[in-house]
Amino acid sequence: MSESEKIATAAPVPEAALAAPPPSDPDKSVMDAEDRLRPAFVAEVLDAVEAGDVDTAHRLVEPLHPADVADLIELARSDEREGLVAALSDLVDADVLAEMNEHVREALIDEMEPQQVADLAGQLDTDDAVALIEDLEEHEQRAVLRAMEPDDRAAIEEALTYPEESAGRLMQRDLIAVPEHWTVGQVIDYLRSDAELANDFWEVFVVSPDHHPVGTCKLSSVLRSQRSARVGEIMVEEQTLIPVDMDQEDVALRFQKYALVSAAVVDGSGRLVGMITVDDVVHIIQEEASEDVLLLSGAGEGDINEPVRDSYKARVRWLIANLLTALVAATVIRQFESSIERFAILAVLMPIVAGVGGNAGTQTLAVTVRALATNQLTGSNRWRAVGREFRVALLNGFTVAVLVGVGVAVVLSNNSLGAVIAAATLFNIIIAGLVGVLVPLTLERLRADPAVASSVFVTMVTDSMGFLIFLGLATAAGVTG
Repeated sequence: MSESEKIATAAPVPEAALAAPPPSDPDKSVMDAEDRLRPAFVAEVLDAVEAGDVDTAHRLVEPLHPADVADLIELARSDEREGLVAALSDLVDADVLAEMNEHVREALIDEMEPQQVADLAGQLDTDDAVALIEDLEEHEQRAVLRAMEPDDRAAIEEALTYPEESAGRLMQRDLIAVPEHWTVGQVIDYLRSDAELANDFWEVFVVSPDHHPVGTCKLSSVLRSQRSARVGEIMVEEQTLIPVDMDQEDVALRFQKYALVSAAVVDGSGRLVGMITVDDVVHIIQEEASEDVLLLSGAGEGDINEPVRDSYKARVRWLIANLLTALVAATVIRQFESSIERFAILAVLMPIVAGVGGNAGTQTLAVTVRALATNQLTGSNRWRAVGREFRVALLNGFTVAVLVGVGVAVVLSNNSLGAVIAAATLFNIIIAGLVGVLVPLTLERLRADPAVASSVFVTMVTDSMGFLIFLGLATAAGVTG
């Protein structure tokens, strides 16, 4: 029998499933083609809540996954959320809060009593419980922790002692660890007999008598081995250990590099204190990628649920910084007032040189920041990267310079002006390429986040140098109409 025949005979499809007709009206389904809640469905639930028809709202929402319930609450207006949560109170459980946007979650938690928050946190894995509690005010944290069970409270208090966005905040305490002298049969009996053990895990950690990790066993290895086999015989000694104080971005990179499903977290003495699973890391990868893009643009967290005041404070300081860089560029232009008065077309062409240079710098900056974030760019290939970006800038600069130079010379019938703008464009793109790679590298060497301030410096240099080179060359060449 072929493999395809085995599969077909092993899992026959029920006739009822084959006969089930597709939905008669796709527009009335809950999710759209991109797995988002349909606006009509959201409106239907909110209308039912507003009309006091709690039963209908409950019936509509009950089949949803906790993540979709969280999305539904986020899609409601802020003044609608309290009524929606009240109507769906038995459906808005700990799993829903764990999936919810942090700003929306904070607003809901602020309306809860400490005992309610404690009960919800007690139902979650330690990492999710920490995310629920860590942003509360200190007095609110103390009140919630006092209301929790002693074991849960101790685990969360320990997690809160670790730095924010570290492996210690991210890890789960519930894991399976066994000694290497046990047999597979003992492991299976242990897993079946102890109801307090973790429910979700992919591998069993093997530890020494002093609780240092010495290997791992995949569940598949445990299930496919003889009961008499020793754990030490089937375990894999090579494993990736995560220091408890490692930054979450580095944790995500390690998971990505080694294709990990889970990994042991160890303290300073090398003892096993927790584990991190890939489902936690997926969120971190998304957060870190978004964070770098938003930092480059100076848009703060970039969350549409973020309070307006917080968004204002995050963005306005970068707008003020950009204003200062614009003043630097304006000061450069002022030095060539007389040249611009004699030949007004220079004022029209200046933004071309600065704009093209700025775009070139932004391209290089984005590539460099990403390479630093993913560890593609390190001290080992630093200068090779600089040389590469110089060559790219040289080729780009030459191509764009020829195009703009010929265009200006033909349209304005002025060869000297075409040569000047071509030279200025070439030099500014080369400078932009070098600045775009050197600024983030320098900030990284100074242990500053390259994504935070790089764009301000790059914009200032490309604008100022673009104006200076173009107007300077035009003045020196005596370009006239």
